Amino acid sequence: MSRSDSPLYVIKAGSATLDREIVLKEIADIVARGARVLLVAGGATGIERHYTAIDRPMPQLRLTNGDSVRYCPPQEMPHLVDAYEKVTLPAVEQGLRALGIGVFTSVAARGGLVTGRANRPLKALSAEGRPVVVRDHRAGVPAEADTVRLTALLDAYDVVCLAPPVADPDGGAPLNVDADVLAAVLAAALDADHLRLVTGTAGLLTDPDDPGSTLLDAYPGDGARYARGRMRQKVRAAEIALADSAADVAITGPHTLGDATGRTRFWRTREPAADLALLTRVVCVPSVSGDEAPLAEYLAEWCRERGMDAHVDPVGNLVAYRGAGDRRMLLLGHLDTVPHRWPAEWRAGELWGRGSVDAKGSLAAFLEVLAHADIPEDGQLVVVGAVEEEISSSKGAYHARDHYPADAVVIGEPSGAAKLTLGYFGLFKLRVTASVATGHSAGLDAVSAPDRLIGALADIRAAVLAAAPDALSAVIDVTGEPGRTQDRATGILNFRIPPGADFDALRTAALTGTGTGVADGVDIEVLRATPGHAGGRTGPLVKVFTRAFAEAGIRPRFVVKKGTSDMNTLATTWHDVPMVAYGPGDSALDHTDEERIDAMEYRTARSLLADAVNRWLALPEGSRG
Repeated sequence: MSRSDSPLYVIKAGSATLDREIVLKEIADIVARGARVLLVAGGATGIERHYTAIDRPMPQLRLTNGDSVRYCPPQEMPHLVDAYEKVTLPAVEQGLRALGIGVFTSVAARGGLVTGRANRPLKALSAEGRPVVVRDHRAGVPAEADTVRLTALLDAYDVVCLAPPVADPDGGAPLNVDADVLAAVLAAALDADHLRLVTGTAGLLTDPDDPGSTLLDAYPGDGARYARGRMRQKVRAAEIALADSAADVAITGPHTLGDATGRTRFWRTREPAADLALLTRVVCVPSVSGDEAPLAEYLAEWCRERGMDAHVDPVGNLVAYRGAGDRRMLLLGHLDTVPHRWPAEWRAGELWGRGSVDAKGSLAAFLEVLAHADIPEDGQLVVVGAVEEEISSSKGAYHARDHYPADAVVIGEPSGAAKLTLGYFGLFKLRVTASVATGHSAGLDAVSAPDRLIGALADIRAAVLAAAPDALSAVIDVTGEPGRTQDRATGILNFRIPPGADFDALRTAALTGTGTGVADGVDIEVLRATPGHAGGRTGPLVKVFTRAFAEAGIRPRFVVKKGTSDMNTLATTWHDVPMVAYGPGDSALDHTDEERIDAMEYRTARSLLADAVNRWLALPEGSRG
């Protein structure tokens, strides 16, 4: 994944927060996960320090409503810029560089990185208390961001840190803007995945005099009822981001990104019924492969609030469980989605959003079943939300395989409420690289690197399909790399292999059966070789589902899917463990811009799953295998 494809966090922190090392360490941790970070620095404390250092009074305007604001006439703006460039931004740079983080800092006005729109003249009170109209106050709102240059900076640096003011496209002195609103506008312009507005309190408080009165969840319009003073701008910024972006948005604190109990999350879409709240919220939190941490942390806290044991394990998996017996059932879902998300929303009884089907619907159902299951004294029910299922590493599933043994497994993938998946085709994935000496393609009998690659891919495909005639194949990526002495072309060739296929024979066919070896300028690397797996219909696990289907009045279909799942990863070593896959949603919508899940489909699958799980947990000793 190129850096420009990495998740983007926009974080706004005031200079009082940036004085504390904790938030800089939290930013460094986000960078270590491979994310890009755009930090917007507020400057109240830094401005005060600068004005004290230059022994200059800070001009103020008294508004007609009694509030006071910093007065920014044109002659004051150079001093304001100096406060950021000489105090706040150098401190950020020094702190992040000490943590090994590469950082670019600038006020947003430099080079027109962000431009704004001037506010209308301001009504204020003179020193004598008379109403006056102030026309030279250089304040405004951010309007446009130079996304091309900002994206280039984000690709080049670990952290890009911007601060007010912004440029005025009509010329003249720059415009002072609210830093929280600047962060929200940048989050929308750059299609950020996450917006965090850090404050000195534990999120948005419902009672400013009670530091423990955090409003944990807010929908559009909720926050304004509680916001006072500077918090009004944070709430305004949060709602700008909700309206204009797909980012998940939170006000966090005090002076930290990390404390889940000190965080107000803002949700852009309200669930149509209380029992759909968890489903709605997991779809609202972006979690593209490699960026599962915010969702894992949210779900772990959701579980703990309901009395369940939950944590995020060393590879990033969510792990939640109830019961302490030695008979364990594992519900294995996944946290991650493919890229290209959009703001989640309910339309006519369907929740539209990336991951609604694949496979956040299944994971939400798993957790709700866990919360209410009847756990016997000798039983334990475990839910794992795995990371990186959608990419070839399957890091989360391998960790689950090696650390969370179980006596039965349900994989969370969309089967549809009326189907039970008994198995999946396996995955055989090859990287094929063809090389030729650099030369002009118009030469006599010239063969280019892509020419050689195309021929090699055809030969390999034919050889593997001869060994496994029921397999499916596709070239899923092709890249070219011209060089000074050699040109290269690389293709990724995917095979979906039916259960029971001889993978040793497939390797031999791919690597030696084509007549195109390394000596011919073709290199073949096996990236993944995970056999397919399929179980029968007669075991106790399938039977409890069959009874649950009958109880619900559903005549089920039993299928073996041509896709793949984490079932195959577990089956590489869990040879005698019964496994099925079940979950709500139409898998034909996976990875499409039409991805959506029906509320009644979700409820039906959740209810049926709960019945099947309780039936398995209630089986007598010796009959669960």
